[in-house]
Amino acid sequence: MSKTTRLSSNNKIKMTLLKSVLVLGPAIILASCASQAPVQQVPVSKPAPVVIVKPKPKPAPQPKPAPEPKATYSSFSEWKSDFSTRAVNQGYNAYDVSRILDSAQLNSQVISLDSNQAEFVKMPWDYADSAVSGGRISTGKSKFNDQRSLLSRLESQYGVNAEIITAIWGMESSYGAVTGNSYIPSSLATLAYDGRRRAWAEDQLLSLIKLIQSGDVYPSQLNGSWAGGMGHTQFIPGTWLEFGVDGDGDGRRSPWVTADALSSTANYLSKSGWVRGLSPFYEVTLPANFDFSLLGQKLPGSSWRNMGISPIDGAYLDANTAFEMWLPAGKDGPALLLSPNFDVIKVYNNSSNYALGVSLLGRGINGQSGIQKSWPRYEKPLTSAQVRNLQQRLTNAGYDTKGVDGIMGTNTRNAFARWQAANGQTPDGFVTLNSASSLIW
Repeated sequence: MSKTTRLSSNNKIKMTLLKSVLVLGPAIILASCASQAPVQQVPVSKPAPVVIVKPKPKPAPQPKPAPEPKATYSSFSEWKSDFSTRAVNQGYNAYDVSRILDSAQLNSQVISLDSNQAEFVKMPWDYADSAVSGGRISTGKSKFNDQRSLLSRLESQYGVNAEIITAIWGMESSYGAVTGNSYIPSSLATLAYDGRRRAWAEDQLLSLIKLIQSGDVYPSQLNGSWAGGMGHTQFIPGTWLEFGVDGDGDGRRSPWVTADALSSTANYLSKSGWVRGLSPFYEVTLPANFDFSLLGQKLPGSSWRNMGISPIDGAYLDANTAFEMWLPAGKDGPALLLSPNFDVIKVYNNSSNYALGVSLLGRGINGQSGIQKSWPRYEKPLTSAQVRNLQQRLTNAGYDTKGVDGIMGTNTRNAFARWQAANGQTPDGFVTLNSASSLIW
């Protein structure tokens, strides 16, 4: 082979090896290294873990405490200005506050009515006579028939007697005929300014603002009772806000709509503990040896039956249900065992005379008889001034009436019963000009 040919072959081999190195690269180098002595490996340090620091959560914002009203105000305008400021500070929209409050006026008649409510001044038979007048019962029967379908549905849904729902409708607005013509913001603002029920009245004003904001109540509708009652069954704003029901399915809860008002009344009584099928009261006859210290106590039906006490119409007293003995006109008047439903009616108006009126009207609408025993109509009530005098003298003698306000309530009657027991009278707690004569002059 010539020298030239050998060189050419060597060049081809070199070129082939060069191409292999270029193509295989690291693989050839690694194979070459493998044939040599092992190389000491240098440990590679792992990267430090990444630590994510979460920011500390911010504390939840605390609601602002409701600003306290002043103890007294020099004028109605001063109260309005202060109330508006406090309402806005609580988060109420300034425009919504001003549009109900700017037109509110002081109404002195509201203050007078608040201290002379009929159920606290009239004798129980006078109040009952008014509640169950012939016209009110006949109109009630007619309205009951007009709304029979709705009332039947409500009784089935809520368990509240249809005639009781109708009776409250009749008592509160004469079945929608008299819903009130007092401007509600003025009534509530007056009660708040007067101070006797300031916290309550201010809460009602704030609830009224919420009802307007929700669209349930329109500013143009704000005529109602002097005490803030609205519509057919005279819900106050706060109670309507909580218990109001859309009875006709139009998307609004309006107390001026019959279906909404009656549905809301049933809902309110049901949520307040109404017991299905239980009469509000049962008239009974007292045994000769009745212990008058049991008045006002709630005992199981079985306990009353064991004393020889049972309803005069033969109705059954549930053994486990608690009933309270009440003598609305003292020892010479009717005796009534009150069921839990009687107390439920009182959540509507916290007066026993009111609950008695509703119960009797419901019976009349349903075609049932009323109270059987005659009332002692010869007895006369005390004036507000005489009640204050009685309260002061009882309290001074150690029979605390829990206040001297001229209102004949449960505390005053209980204190008087304790005085009767200590002074040789039958402790029936019935205050009249005759029974309390030595304490009022």
